[in-house]
Amino acid sequence: MSPGDGASGGGEGEYGGVGQTRTRLPDRATDVYGGARRGRSSSRSLTTVVGVVVLLIAAIAFANRGGDSSADGTPDNKPNAAPTAATGTRPVRTTPGTIPSGYPHNEQGAQSAAANYAVALGSTGMFDTGQRHAIVSAVYAPAVAVARQSGLDAAYSSEKFLSNIGLDRDGRAPSGETFVSRIIPVGTKTTAYSSGRATVELWYTSLFGLSGSSSTNPVSESWYTTTYQLTWIDNDWKVTDFTQKDGPVPVGRDQRASTADDMTKAVEEYGGFTYAR
Repeated sequence: MSPGDGASGGGEGEYGGVGQTRTRLPDRATDVYGGARRGRSSSRSLTTVVGVVVLLIAAIAFANRGGDSSADGTPDNKPNAAPTAATGTRPVRTTPGTIPSGYPHNEQGAQSAAANYAVALGSTGMFDTGQRHAIVSAVYAPAVAVARQSGLDAAYSSEKFLSNIGLDRDGRAPSGETFVSRIIPVGTKTTAYSSGRATVELWYTSLFGLSGSSSTNPVSESWYTTTYQLTWIDNDWKVTDFTQKDGPVPVGRDQRASTADDMTKAVEEYGGFTYAR
C-alpha cells in the first residue's frame, strides 16, 4: 500500500532578490574567463574582491547563527520556509520503536503527521497482522479506524495478492530473500487548513520488492503523490481519508542497479527517519 502528501507555504522564490548578483558573460566565446576586460583598474578589482569576501563571511555567519532561542529551545523569530525547508519548529515527540505522535496544532504539524503516517502505512509492518492493527490505530481517527482495519485486513491477507509479490500466506519472504517496502517523503504541501481539519499532499518515492539472488520481483522504485485528509482529535492529527496518484516522476539516471546482496545489506543497515518540518 502506498501513502503520500505535500507541503504548503511560499516557494523558494521568496528569497529571490536577497543578496543576488548579476554575472555578465564574456563578449568573446573564445575567452571563457573574460580576458578581454583586463583594462579595469587594480583598485576597482580589489574593491570587488573585498566586497565578495565580506558578503561571503556575512552569509556564513547568518547560516551558522541559528537564531535567538527561547527557554524551550525554539527560535523566537523564524523566517518563512520554502516547501521542503526546515522551519526550526521543535520536532514531534516520539518514543523509539513507535509511530511519532503529539504533532503541533498547525500546518507544520499536519504536514509532519502526514509524512510520518505515510512511512508507517508503506512499511513492511503492514504485512503483519499485529503490526498492521497497531499502525491503523495510531494513524487513523477512531471514527474510521475500525472500517479501515477491516478493509486492510482483507487486502493484506489475500493469498493472490501476497503470491503476486512473492510472499507466503503469512506475509513472509522466501528463505534467503528480504522483503523491502519503504517510503521516502520528498516534500509536503498543505492545500487546505482550518483549526480542526487539514488537507496535505505528500510527494514521495517508494522502494518495493524482494531482494535476493533468486528473486523474481526485485526491488524497484516508484513515485507517487498522496493527498491526506486529516482531523484534529484528542490533541493530535489523525487521518480520515486519502487519495493517491502517480508522480511527479523524475528522469532516471543511467546508473547500474546494485546487486541483491548490496541491496539487502543497505536495507538492513540503513534505518528510516522521523519526518518533521
